[in-house]
Amino acid sequence: MPQSRDAVRLDPGPSSVQHARRWVAAACREMGRDDLVEPAELCVSELVTNAVLHAEPPISLRVRGTREHPRFEVFDGSHRPPVFTPMAEADVEDELDLLLTVGRGLGMVAMNSAAWGADITPEGKVVWFEPVAEPRLDGDLSGEVYDVTAAPSAPDATDQYVVHLRGLPASAYRDFRRHYSDLRREVRLLALAHEDAYPLARDLSRLFDTFERQIDHGPAVADVEASLAAGRDRADVDLTVGQPASGLAEQMLELLDLADAFCRAQRLLSLERSAAQRTFQQWLLREVARQGRGEEPRSWTASAADRVGDAHAS
Repeated sequence: MPQSRDAVRLDPGPSSVQHARRWVAAACREMGRDDLVEPAELCVSELVTNAVLHAEPPISLRVRGTREHPRFEVFDGSHRPPVFTPMAEADVEDELDLLLTVGRGLGMVAMNSAAWGADITPEGKVVWFEPVAEPRLDGDLSGEVYDVTAAPSAPDATDQYVVHLRGLPASAYRDFRRHYSDLRREVRLLALAHEDAYPLARDLSRLFDTFERQIDHGPAVADVEASLAAGRDRADVDLTVGQPASGLAEQMLELLDLADAFCRAQRLLSLERSAAQRTFQQWLLREVARQGRGEEPRSWTASAADRVGDAHAS
């Protein structure tokens, strides 16, 4: 079952490490995973210590995932990616020492995790880990550091077109970007950590990445935020889109439906979309597809929303 503990804010001081250790221990015990208490405490000690010493506030901690695959995430305000240094063989000879020592960096996190990695975001970074009951002393311990801020600022295709989104509901668009980003990340982490169990996740992750590279959301995001700051929830915005996105948009509609099924099956933590989210996303993606075929823009109106909803129902 997905874990739903609220994130906890941590003070940028030494006491935050003990606070974080108590928090993850309680979270593990609440989900019936006493076997993960020690490795989770060890890993979170390393990450929170690093955040206090080398990063910037705010610092927070949360748990995601499921009882079978819990994932702990430490957020801080720094954009500096974590540096992984494998531990020397001499450092892992004494298993008791391995589990009790703090300060050996991400090598300790890697050995006590089924998978780990980091996301660099416009707001800072998230370093995450999935604890395991027994340390891993062999295999590839390097994690995945994923820098979303390094995504291309314009579509990588030479054949581009502009999608005119008229009467765009700004709050719905911002919600879409957040949901899409979370879902893209969840699918990617599922593919990374459990590809053998969910081989389809790898293909879904690649499709997400391919589609995202074809759309420049930057100007639209700026226009949407300006509209919301001015108290307006409607905006006329343009997206510069690579031509392949036109064909991929229909696949994305199917992928989002499939992702909802993954959420219902509790393979992803993200919640299934609401009816309103689904209707808006269908309108947006179909505008990308329609205008890529040379058709005229359709404004977001109640009647347009109804047409999308009717098409989905049929």
